Amino acid sequence: AACGAGDEVIVPAPYWPSYPEMALLVGAEPVILDTAVEDGYLINPAKLEECLSDHPKAKVLMLCNPSNPTGGVHSAELLEEIAAVLRKFPNVVVLADEIYERLVYTEGGTCTAFASLPGMFHRTITINGFSKSHAMTGFRLGYLAAPARFAKAASVLQGQITSCASSVSQAAGVAALGEVPESWLEDNASVMKEKRDYVLSELATMDGVSVAVPPDGAFYVLPDVSSYYGGGDAALCL
Repeated sequence: AACGAGDEVIVPAPYWPSYPEMALLVGAEPVILDTAVEDGYLINPAKLEECLSDHPKAKVLMLCNPSNPTGGVHSAELLEEIAAVLRKFPNVVVLADEIYERLVYTEGGTCTAFASLPGMFHRTITINGFSKSHAMTGFRLGYLAAPARFAKAASVLQGQITSCASSVSQAAGVAALGEVPESWLEDNASVMKEKRDYVLSELATMDGVSVAVPPDGAFYVLPDVSSYYGGGDAALCL
């Protein structure tokens, strides 16, 4: 419903490896939008506009916020700048993966929903779930919030693949929403922040290892270990 054969999907890098494969699955072509360390591995609005202008077949922008694998968090201000660019390209749908929204370590600990920005509600497909926020990874319970035409298409596809979430997982989700207090979610984020701080402190003691952009969310750290293999990815793999 959002894209198909001959279309293009913008995938900011670094990215979760499944994103380009999702585009290929429907016959679309993934277009990698590189981000830079000086931008905190976040989307640069000017670079996004350039990319969209160069790729008129683009129909979808993948937006993972907080980011897997960098842990970067796009601020409300930056998201609005991105939305301002997208208003110039009305045919582009945003697939907003916000599964880590409750794991934010900046002051205030909030993550702005992209669909809440002016003019973005009817062109945003929001992906979320219980795996990260409620530590329910094994239940494989997620959800999609989108305009009816996208939700219906996703439902038709899911009906031929997994049918639905298991009854046990659905019951667990109801319990999570109704019985888990807000204070538990906040405490969980605090625990994850402590773990992040520990990992960063340990990495800081290692020779030849640096973290240019400490993560503000999710549970990932992207250390630079290039000093051990001369900066070549192939050398690292070998």
